[in-house]
Amino acid sequence: MYSLHEGSGLFLLAVLAGLQIAAEGRGTPPCRPGFSEDVYKVVVPDITEKGQPLFNVRFFDCGRGGVVRFECSNPSDFRIEADGVVYAARSIQHSTLPALPLLIKASDTATQQQWVTQVRLTPSTHSSQQVEEVAVPPVMSKDLQEIVFPSRNTDSTLKRMKRDWVIPPINVPENSRGPFPQELVRIRSDHDKNRSLRYSVTGPGADQPPTGIFIIDPISGELSVNKPLDREHIPSFHLRAHAVDLNGNQVENPIDIVINVIDMNDNRPEFTHQIWNGTVPEGSKPGTFVMTVTSVDKDDPKTANGMLRYKILSQNPESPTSNMFTINNKTGGIITVAAGLDREKVPQYTLIIQATDMEGNPMYGLSNTATAVIRVTDINDNPPEFTAETFFGEVPENRVNVIVANLTVTDKDQPNTPAWNAVYKITGGDPTGRFSVPTDPTTNEGLVTVVKPIDYEISRTYVLTVEARNEVPLARGIHSPRQSTATVSIRVIDVNESPYFEPNPKLIKLEEGMMPESTLTTFTAQDPDRYLMQAIRYSKLSDPANWLRIDPMTGRIKTIAILDRESPYVKDSLYNATFLASDNGIPPASGTGTLQIYLLDINDNAPKVYPQEAEICEKPEPNAINITALDGDLNPNAGPFAFELAHRPSDVRRNWTITRISGDYAQVSLKIGFLESGIYEIPIIITDSGNLPMSNTSYLRIKVCQCDINGDCTDQQHIMAAGLGTGAIIAILLCIIILLILVLLFVVWMKRRDKERQAKQLLIDPEDDVRDNILKYDEEGGGEEDQDYDLSQLQQPDTIEPDAIKPVGIRRLDERPLHPEPQYPMRSAAPHPGDIGDFINEGLKAADNDPTAPPYDSLLVFDYEGSGSTAGSLSSLNSSSSGGDQDYDYLNDWGPRFRKLADMYGGSDD
Repeated sequence: MYSLHEGSGLFLLAVLAGLQIAAEGRGTPPCRPGFSEDVYKVVVPDITEKGQPLFNVRFFDCGRGGVVRFECSNPSDFRIEADGVVYAARSIQHSTLPALPLLIKASDTATQQQWVTQVRLTPSTHSSQQVEEVAVPPVMSKDLQEIVFPSRNTDSTLKRMKRDWVIPPINVPENSRGPFPQELVRIRSDHDKNRSLRYSVTGPGADQPPTGIFIIDPISGELSVNKPLDREHIPSFHLRAHAVDLNGNQVENPIDIVINVIDMNDNRPEFTHQIWNGTVPEGSKPGTFVMTVTSVDKDDPKTANGMLRYKILSQNPESPTSNMFTINNKTGGIITVAAGLDREKVPQYTLIIQATDMEGNPMYGLSNTATAVIRVTDINDNPPEFTAETFFGEVPENRVNVIVANLTVTDKDQPNTPAWNAVYKITGGDPTGRFSVPTDPTTNEGLVTVVKPIDYEISRTYVLTVEARNEVPLARGIHSPRQSTATVSIRVIDVNESPYFEPNPKLIKLEEGMMPESTLTTFTAQDPDRYLMQAIRYSKLSDPANWLRIDPMTGRIKTIAILDRESPYVKDSLYNATFLASDNGIPPASGTGTLQIYLLDINDNAPKVYPQEAEICEKPEPNAINITALDGDLNPNAGPFAFELAHRPSDVRRNWTITRISGDYAQVSLKIGFLESGIYEIPIIITDSGNLPMSNTSYLRIKVCQCDINGDCTDQQHIMAAGLGTGAIIAILLCIIILLILVLLFVVWMKRRDKERQAKQLLIDPEDDVRDNILKYDEEGGGEEDQDYDLSQLQQPDTIEPDAIKPVGIRRLDERPLHPEPQYPMRSAAPHPGDIGDFINEGLKAADNDPTAPPYDSLLVFDYEGSGSTAGSLSSLNSSSSGGDQDYDYLNDWGPRFRKLADMYGGSDD
């Protein structure tokens, strides 16, 4: 028996050979339009995929040029194109091949002429029998299928070209165990009878990556597979076969060879997730969708190897039944199949799902499992129920925002969900709305809270009816039981309440000026604890002006001072006083009340002039002073006012005049042409308009001054006008004196400092020259080199002032003479004493090179060394032998330090 792909190849070979023999034996009859064969015999694979080419029918139109249209008798299974190639219209297995021959009809669209041919389809399992019915070239092997290159005859239209035939694909099963190489097919050309040919294949799998999968014997043309194939890696290979002679010349046109890798069931189904999570509401009806599980199989999904089937292996727990769910064996959709899902009993189900390929065949199929976890979600199917029928609580009266009782409920639904959270409502026993029941978000308890004050004297107990519900309504068909309603009994505790004044504040109206010990009113308080019969005592809590007194027993209020509406403690004619009422309860309680006294005005204040000071020029034009009056009373006890100048002193009316402008204003001006500068006090009599008018003489202080063209004062009395008092002037003078003292002290200190600085100068009186004295140094001290002298004074004698030069009679012997001396070249000033050696060397070099140097033997005078020294001149140095003429005995008087020198120089010869 041949394999599947071998059957397809043998059929093609038989068809090609038969057509070739038939064409060669007929000679050259005249051309007739029609199919090349009346009956085609085609071998098809056992499994044909949709769109796979099967065979080709050839139609000759003999050059008529018309359009030929092909039709198939079984269009549901086969499809024919305009080029005559027949394709599978669906996946076909050998068991579903039609028993009747397939009819192919060709119609000329111009002449409506029709031609019909038959195609007999034979499965590849019967290909050996089919091969025996056709002529086979004697060179073919009995064991290997051959593919012959189509001939390329072109001498006439009677020779039909076979290169358009579609070669059926070669099917090779995957995962073959060998042995390898395994022969697949032999490729042969008819030209190998008269010359030697060489065969080769190209394409992916041969000479292109992945290389080495397929090899061909170049002499025999046997095509072999060299290793196992994997359809999941490469499902098909497209190769091209070539035939050339020994010189490399192409003998045949290349032919395409398709090698399909036949799928084997070598892959298990794989779930995309190992654990699947789904939810379903409790109480769901049968048929409720839950979730879908999916699995994939790498095998060919068009074959049974990749066709999966699902089923539920187990359910845990098996409550209330073992089959609460079912699964669609093709899609993997899980639905409920039984009623009775109750989250409070079974909150979660675990299902083991199995997926099997080979369409679920347990014997041949491969399977795999996954876990489906189905969580039963909560619905509000359990109403809240109180833990007791009656709850008790108590609360003191007049307390608000106090929790009286905690109402506890139970709910079987899932905690902290809207189906579990309780909402409380008072349905009876609280007509005035003095209580509320909010929910504790943590414990779900109802907190009975007082929101309005409760009076023990009005009601001593309250009995509330409270109903508990959830945030969401109950599920359909569920009703609230009796346990969802409870009774709350609240007892009110009596406490000692504070007395209260009524009304509070209390307003009374009185005229000001009421005399002391006058009774104003009685201000009493009420005790809310009317059943206790407690005594109340009164006291004064606030009386800013200290005008009032209250009787502690009766609450009668009297005055202890005159009431004055113009007092600073009175605001807008209203005076406030606060009183305290205390009972004798345990503990005592007290309350306050405010008495407001509205004081009616009386004419008890005389008017005063305003302003009290003013300025006016010496000459009246155009100066005048506008004045008014201030009266602490209210209308009609105030303005309009009457203004009048006093009769005394007599010069007031002679120098001044007053003119009424309006009821509240008047104008004061000079009556004479000129008034000397100064300050004048003008008495003015002002009378108000009270029922009993009050008059008052006020003094207007007027400053008369010289004025500029703008009417402003220009004299030197502005300090007084500016309001500087005596204290301010004294303070300014003290500041000036202190400043002068500080300046004087600073000048004295600067002079003293300059004097001390001059005393430290190096050039002092010659008699005090430090170089002419023996200085006392420390035991380890040095000489003058260690002293901080200003050597520049010694180095620059020309800088000494001329008046500082002493007379000739007292000049030192070694002092530089004043007569003109030869001018030596300028030498640089001496450097720092640390470089004195370099300085002397530079001076010696300058002297040696100076042609004007004195001819006598002497040391050059380098710089001035001071005056007044008792030592002789150093201009001429004697030899050491001349020291004997000196008297060194005076060295003994200088102390033990110089005694050694006295012995050395002043001693005897021995």
